[in-house]
Amino acid sequence: MTHIVHRNLREAPPVAVSGRGIWLRDASGHEVIDGSGGAAVACLGHGHPHVIQAMKDQIDRLCYAHTALFTAGSAEQLADMLVGHAPGGLTHAYFVSSGSEGMEAALKIARQWALESGQPQRTKFIARRQSYHGNTLGALAAGGNAMRRAPYAPILSDAFSHVSPCFAYRDRRDSETDADYVARLAAELEAEFQRLGPQNVIAFCAETVVGATLGCATALPGYFPAMKAVCERHGALLILDEVMSGMGRTGTLHAWEQEGVSPDIQVIAKGLGGGYQPIGGILVHGHVIEALTQGSGTFKHGHTYQAHPVACAAALAVQEVIRDENLLDNVQAMGALLEQGLHDRLGNHARVGDIRGRGLFWAIELVTDRAAKSTFEPALAVNERVKKEAFARGLACYPMGGTIDGKHGDHVILAPPYVTNANEIAMIVERFGDAVDAAVAGL
Repeated sequence: MTHIVHRNLREAPPVAVSGRGIWLRDASGHEVIDGSGGAAVACLGHGHPHVIQAMKDQIDRLCYAHTALFTAGSAEQLADMLVGHAPGGLTHAYFVSSGSEGMEAALKIARQWALESGQPQRTKFIARRQSYHGNTLGALAAGGNAMRRAPYAPILSDAFSHVSPCFAYRDRRDSETDADYVARLAAELEAEFQRLGPQNVIAFCAETVVGATLGCATALPGYFPAMKAVCERHGALLILDEVMSGMGRTGTLHAWEQEGVSPDIQVIAKGLGGGYQPIGGILVHGHVIEALTQGSGTFKHGHTYQAHPVACAAALAVQEVIRDENLLDNVQAMGALLEQGLHDRLGNHARVGDIRGRGLFWAIELVTDRAAKSTFEPALAVNERVKKEAFARGLACYPMGGTIDGKHGDHVILAPPYVTNANEIAMIVERFGDAVDAAVAGL
């Protein structure tokens, strides 16, 4: 009997007891490769000595100080590392304890920017369908994950509306070029601005690479510049959610570096602290901070554990390892191997419709017919079957259903730690391919 409220109330998960490198072990002694880094979190794997030592040192110095009275050295150093060089014009950082809290902070600072810049009528946000921005009510309202939204729809804010994602595999018409499709999406965003009243929109929110809801869906070339152009035309902000895709996961520290744009506000979390401590945050453009500084002089928001000294020390150490061990280079190299391995093993698989991703962030979409792109019945939970078959073979992966509309569609994500080597990539591909074969056998 367990007294913890688990995700599945009918089946308790195995108890994890230890981790080292990319490996995890449960209480039964079963060892698995952490092939998805949990939920694309454990970017350095488990037990990295530099991070562990940094946490111990911080605990010896100071465990907690409330930010109404103090700042902490670890928080100041982390901010200096992330935005001290003002990447893309981002000049300030605000640290919280999760990606959901980060999105809430992004929404609030964006609204306050509107107020402080003399635009109180700006009260609307536009985001995308089949997106995910977090599980708190504000973040859930911003997101377009139909399955997660459904139980709480009556209590979600109506300040948010949604347009189509950039999902070429399913949504680009046969008659369209990439440029045609991007232009159609830009026209759709423009139409939504016009419907709401352009002067009323605070920001457009999007995941730079869509994470769990669509399964590592990357944007087509030119998409984000086109979206930003619509925002700039109407004086609205661009908020990029890189909770899952940022901090090195796609091969550059920020995923937007590969898109030809920079955001006004960026949300970060998972790869920031690598799971060593709960931490998330936002990186904010100088012009947004300037509006607040010249206005009220305060950010009217706060959390008890914001900029927690130990969490910031852990995140600082994680970022130092990424820099000092040249792990972005490894993400690019191992990501290329993972991409090739997945295509070699599953590229012609009768039940694999698409293989997509970037860096060490890849997913397969499962179908009953490759040509028709038809989906399995949701009751079959094919994505969960892959997860179970993979776990039995010593591989943890990240499954998700409802890829298309919150109900239909199955995909499975692989997001190994940045420290993964070529031999481990080969093991991941082999175990994953065998798991897919077993999961769809007879279906």
